[in-house]
Amino acid sequence: MWSYFTSHSLLYLFSLFPASAVSNCNHAPTATINAGLIVGKTTSLPAALGPVNQFLGIPFADPPKRFSLPQPPSRLVEPLNATAFKPACMQQFRYPKKNSDFLRTIWNNPAPEESEDCLYLNVYAPSGPIAGAGRAVLFWIFGGSLQFGHGGVPSYDGSSFAAYEDVIVVTSNYRTNLFGFPGSPEIPITERNLGFIDQRFALDWVQRNIHAFGGDPCKVTIFGESAGGYSIDAHLTSYDKDSAPPFRAAILESGQYTYRTSANANSTIAWNNITSQLGCPGSYANNLTCVRAASATTLQTIVNENTLISAPVADNVTFVDDPAQRRLSGNIAPIPVLGGTNAQEGRLFVVNQTDLDTFLNKTFGNKFPDLIPAIRDAYPLVDNSNASQYDTIAEIYGELTFLCPQAYWANASAAIGIPTWRYYFNASFANQQVYQNLGAYHASEVMLVFRTFPQANATTQQDALGRTMQSIWAKFAKNPYAGPGWNAVGSGRKGEVLVGAYDETSGGLLNMGNASQVTGDWSLGVFGDVGHVRGSGVTVLPQRDFDARCELFRPMFESIGGKDSTPPWP
Repeated sequence: MWSYFTSHSLLYLFSLFPASAVSNCNHAPTATINAGLIVGKTTSLPAALGPVNQFLGIPFADPPKRFSLPQPPSRLVEPLNATAFKPACMQQFRYPKKNSDFLRTIWNNPAPEESEDCLYLNVYAPSGPIAGAGRAVLFWIFGGSLQFGHGGVPSYDGSSFAAYEDVIVVTSNYRTNLFGFPGSPEIPITERNLGFIDQRFALDWVQRNIHAFGGDPCKVTIFGESAGGYSIDAHLTSYDKDSAPPFRAAILESGQYTYRTSANANSTIAWNNITSQLGCPGSYANNLTCVRAASATTLQTIVNENTLISAPVADNVTFVDDPAQRRLSGNIAPIPVLGGTNAQEGRLFVVNQTDLDTFLNKTFGNKFPDLIPAIRDAYPLVDNSNASQYDTIAEIYGELTFLCPQAYWANASAAIGIPTWRYYFNASFANQQVYQNLGAYHASEVMLVFRTFPQANATTQQDALGRTMQSIWAKFAKNPYAGPGWNAVGSGRKGEVLVGAYDETSGGLLNMGNASQVTGDWSLGVFGDVGHVRGSGVTVLPQRDFDARCELFRPMFESIGGKDSTPPWP
C-alpha cells in the first residue's frame, strides 16, 4: 500500500471499526465508514434499475495545512450530513483575462465556493441489493491543467452510471496550482506534488471504505480527462511492474504524461516570483513561512497578474522523470488501459489564431525549424482566409498535442504486453457548443460519458451515443481484461462495426454490417460520425488511417523522452 499513507497513519489504521451500509427507500440512506456514520440522499432517474444513493462532501482527509501533506480524517463525533458538495480547492485561471474568462465560461460555470479546506469526495451508488463481493467502482480524476477543477462540477454527476449501469462512481477534489504543486526549496521534493498525493490519499480512502457503499475495493478503475488523464499516466508510470496499485484498470480521455512536446514548467521560478511580489525577507529558499502567512486570494491575484504556473516536480515517487523509458521497459503498473482523443481537440486552444506562419514559427521555429516545410505540406491550406488558417492551425495543434501523443502511448503500451484499447470521439451537438464551430472539442465527450449533457434540444443521436459510451466505460470497469468490445491495439485482427450508425437524414439506424474486408490493425473504436454518416455507436477502423502524420512529430517527442523513446508504428 502507498508509503505516504502508511507512514502517517499506522495508529489510525488499527483504531478503525468495521464499516457497513444501510439503505432503504423510506429513509435517507446511511453508510458507516471508518470515520463514523454518514447520511446521504436519494435520487431517481427515469427507467433506471433503481434509485441512486448520493453521499456528497465526505472528508477523505483532515483540513490540510497549506503546502503540507494530507492527514487522515478525524473520527466523526456525530453523523455527517453528506447531502451537499463541499468547497472546491483554490482555483487558478492565470491566463490573460480574455483566455481566463473563456475558460471560466466553459469549466467554472457555475463558479464553486473555494477554500483550502477542500479535501472531500462524493460517492454515487446504486441502492439495490449487492451481488457477490461488491460492485465495480469508477474513480474520476478531473481535468483543468492541474490549475483548476473540482469533483462537484455538474457534468461529473455519477448518478446515471449508478442508475443505469449498476456501478459506483467516486469524484474527488485535489489541490491544484500553487496550492497543489508548490515550488519552495524548503519543502522536501517528495512532498511537493500535493495534488498527486491528494489523489492517492483519496484512492486509499476508497480502498478502506468503498465496501460501505456496496463497492469492491479490488474492482476500482480510475478514469479522467485532460489533466485527469495526465494524472492517471503519472500514477501508472510511478508504480512498477511488481506493485499493487489501488486500482486495476484505467481510462484516459484526451490526456497522458509519457509523450509530450515540451518540458514541465519550473515551479521554482513561480515560487521566486511570488515571494518577491509578497516582499518576503531574505532568499526565496527560506520564506515558506512568509508565503503561508499570505491570504489565499492574495496569492491567487499574484499568480493571475504575473501569468505564473506551478507544476509537478519529478520526485520519482508520484511523478517520474523518465516515463517513456519506463513504459518501453515494461516497468510500470501492468493493468489494462483504454485511451483516446476527440476529433477537434485543438479548436478550443487556438481560438482567434488565424495566421498559420506565426503559429508555425512560434511552435516549431525555435527548436525544430526544419520540420516546418514538411508540416506545411502535410497540412495544406484550403485557401488563405482566416477561417481556413484557423482550421489548419487547430488541426496541427490537436494532432501534435493530443492525437499523436496518445497514439504513441497506446502503441508503446501494447508493445510491452499491456492490454490496450483505443478510441476516437467524433460527434458534436448544438446544445454543447459553448462557441460556434468547435466541433468535437476538448472535453466535449465528458457529458456523453456521464450522460449529463443538456436535455434541452438533445438529439436522438446524442442520447444514443451517450448510452453507448457510458455502457462501454462501465463494461470496461466490470471486466477490464475483456476490453470495451473491439480489438486491442496491436492485435492485427480485422475490424467490425459493433453498434449501428444513426443516419439523421433517414431518421434511423443503419446496418453497417461487417468491416472485415480489409486487413490490418483495425483497433480504433470510433464513437460517433464516420464520414458523412451520423453515428450513435462504435465503428472500428485502422488506427493508421488517423495517425498518418504523427511520424512528423517524432523528433519533438524524442527531444523530451530521449532517443528511441517512441515506439515504431505497427
